[in-house]
Amino acid sequence: QVQLAQSGGGLVQPGGSLTLSCAASGSIFSIYVARWYRQAPGKQRELIAAIVTGGTPHYADSVKGRFTISRDNAKNIVYLQMNSLKPEDTALYLCNVAADGSGLGIGYDYWGQGTQVTVSS
Repeated sequence: QVQLAQSGGGLVQPGGSLTLSCAASGSIFSIYVARWYRQAPGKQRELIAAIVTGGTPHYADSVKGRFTISRDNAKNIVYLQMNSLKPEDTALYLCNVAADGSGLGIGYDYWGQGTQVTVSS
């Protein structure tokens, strides 16, 4: 049983910054991949950032150079630092983690509850 709790969303002016967090709890033996998605009304869900254990972070072109994904492995927390925010960044942001919650070496997808980010003046 693995649960993901998200926090850090809110309202920010264009050009501002926010940091989202995704805290994993429960029986966690290993986190293989951490991802951030976002979905705006009327649009498809978009993968914007991903990090594989032992690998290099990857970003969608729409956020590259502005967003940073990171992990605190000791605390099982995934972060998304968002800088130079634009109105088009307004969306529901979702944390997704592929993790081994059983000790068997098999990964499953777990999702956070989502947090709203609104960029407006």
